[in-house]
Amino acid sequence: MASENAKKTQIMYRANLNYKVLIKYLKKASEVSLIDYKCEKQCYMITPKGEEFLEAYKEYSRDIKNLKKQRKEINAKKNVLEELCSNK
Repeated sequence: MASENAKKTQIMYRANLNYKVLIKYLKKASEVSLIDYKCEKQCYMITPKGEEFLEAYKEYSRDIKNLKKQRKEINAKKNVLEELCSNK
């Protein structure tokens, strides 16, 4: 994506965004220095901070997925305990 000197259209299609949303995200990502716009190439590049963000996001995403799985398992155990304590 942006690490490959991507143009707006390329990013828009790869991220499956409409143009209005894409512009909003590109502006925000530029403001916080996650990407840079290279005028001479008319494309976007990911910054070292952007790379760091992506790695942190991947780790966060994995952790959330694991937590959801654990929560599902805990709820199943809770249901078993509740069932064992019922008057049935």
